[in-house]
Parts: sequence; C-alpha cells; structure tokens
Amino acid sequence: MQEIGRIGFSEAQGDLLESATAFCADVSPVSKVRALMTDELGHDPAVWKQIGELGWLAIAIPEAYGGLGLALGDVAPVVEQMGRRLLAGPFVSTTLAAQALIAGGTEEQKQTVLPRLAEGAAATLALVEDNADWELANISAAAWPDGSGRLVLSGTKILVSDAGAADWIIASVIHVDRPALVLIDKAALPDGALRRETIVDERRRAFALTLDGVTVPETALLDPDRAAATLAHIHLAANLLAAAEMCGGTQGVIDYTLDYAKTRIQFGKPIGAYQAVKHPIVAAYVRYEQARSHLYAAAHCFNEQGTGEIATRMAKAEADAAYSFAADRSIQFHGGFGFTYDCDAQLYRRTAIWHASQYGDRNFHKKKLAGLLF
Repeated sequence: MQEIGRIGFSEAQGDLLESATAFCADVSPVSKVRALMTDELGHDPAVWKQIGELGWLAIAIPEAYGGLGLALGDVAPVVEQMGRRLLAGPFVSTTLAAQALIAGGTEEQKQTVLPRLAEGAAATLALVEDNADWELANISAAAWPDGSGRLVLSGTKILVSDAGAADWIIASVIHVDRPALVLIDKAALPDGALRRETIVDERRRAFALTLDGVTVPETALLDPDRAAATLAHIHLAANLLAAAEMCGGTQGVIDYTLDYAKTRIQFGKPIGAYQAVKHPIVAAYVRYEQARSHLYAAAHCFNEQGTGEIATRMAKAEADAAYSFAADRSIQFHGGFGFTYDCDAQLYRRTAIWHASQYGDRNFHKKKLAGLLF
C-alpha cells in the first residue's frame, strides 16, 4: 500500500494509472482528437476494442458477472488519464450504466447484460430532461403497463451521452407514481427516436431520445423498490468519474500551457519567465493538486455511507474550480491565438464547461455540502 498523505492509494490503482498513462498518450494525440471531432461516431472503434481487451470495462463489475470485482474508485485512474489526453469514447457512459444495473437491476438483467459490458459492449443512461434539474428524481417521462406484459413509454430525454454507440439505454421514468428505471434494447427503438444534439464539447456525442410510443417488456423494469437508491448511487458515481476526468484535463491543460510558456519568446525571453505568467501557472498547479487529493480521497471512501458522499461532492466542486481556472489561464496566456478555434486550450475549456453542466456544478455541490456538514 502506497500512501498519498492519509489517502489510501492501492496497488491496483497504481498499476491502472501506469498502464492508462501510457495507453492514452499513445492512442489519443491531439491531432487525432481534433480529427475525431468531425467523425460521425466520435471515437475510434479500434481503440474502444482495445479498451475492452485491457479489461478496463470490467474493473468495477463483480466477478460473478464476468468482471474483476474491484471498486468504482479503481476506475478513477483510468478516467483521469482519459481526461488528460481528451480521449473520446463511451467508457464513462458504459461504466455508469453498469453501476445502475449493479445497484438496482434484477438478477436476470445482471446476468444478461453485465457480462456483455465487461467484454466491451457499450451502454448509456438517459436521465436528463428539459427541466435541467440535477436532482435525478425530477422526472416527467413515464411508463405504464398495456395489459399484455409490456410497458408503454412516453417523454423525451436529452443529453444522452454516446447513445449512438450504445447497445442498451437505461432511462428514468415515472412508474406507478414513483421514479423507476427501464432497460431499453436500442435495437427496439424506432427510426428517428434518437436525434444528435449540438453541445459545447464537440469531442462528445449526445442525443435527444424520444420515448413516445416505445414499448419494452415488463421485465425491462429495474427493481422498483431500489430505484431511488439507484438514482442516488448513479448521481455520486457520475460525479466521482467526472472529477477524475476533470483532474486529468487540468493536468493536461497545465502541461500544454507550460510548453507554450517555455517556447514563446517576448522581449527577448520566454514568457514563462515573467511573474504575471508563472505565478498563475503555479496557482493552477496548486489547485490541481488540491483537486486530485480530493479525488483520491473520494475514490478511497466512495462506498462508505455519509463520508463517501461528502468526499465525492468535495471532489467534484474542487475539480470544477481547478479545471476552469487552468483552462481560462491557458487561453489568456496564448493571447489572441487563445481565443481562436485552433488553440487546444479551447478543447479543455469546453470540456470543463460540459462537466460543470452535468450532475451539478461547484455551487450546487457546495450547497449540498452545507446541508451535510453543518
């Protein structure tokens, strides 16, 4: 056991961090990141296949369902390095869908879907509606029995990440006057049910999902008695992995800024030699280290009741602040070029904005923390 201060950093996390650092640097140079932004799929299927072969999708899936049986916190080093290299793909979406099934799926659903996800199939969640509420239990979409053993769905979901690549979509609905989750085989969706959306982070693929008229077997309903707890678990799991990706992105944009500050000459010396540049870069690095400490504290205690929620909300809040600050300073230090589409600092800033919009920004989590701590 290595130690980061008082934070446990397991041998498994260390091994995953080492392999993910090398892999992501190799398969996701910025030139490829930009090329994939205009690709319809948005990610490289060959890289996705490699990720499945590496076993990363199986990390947090129990051994009984074909996984490695590790904790969700062990996924953090992988996602961190993906964020650092801006690696696109449905990894986080699939991991969160697996967590939804682990927390609230029926035994049949777990036996059917989880082994496929562990092997490399993709899935995603459809939880967001146009009310823009980060409280996942605020749902308008509905499901009701048609009397023949099927459920009829209605409503619209937005910002469904990676739906184009997913084999299954888990959607939140109201069923019998309370929140519920349904497992939808994407092959059962009619033409036109998915519509590509334009979002700030052009590396990602998000879709609107129209559920009107879609029917699923009643066996597609996840355990209704555990739906509320499952939504709460998904919310925290999503924020933990977002904090990991944001910490990685913060390191990536600091590296990018340092390279520029060392090579851009102004008045006869590198701009990094001037206090107006180097002091904010140091401040960005300090914020990054603070955010990363919060991340691994949350990864370490994620499954501890109460403590895990507090640590996770702190991690997302700190990662949000650190990433935004570092990307803003990078744009500023690149001068006029920093405000153009060709400056890579823009890619990091757009990702920071996206993460702040998903599952709660810094102020949302600070407000939640006030109720938990005081």
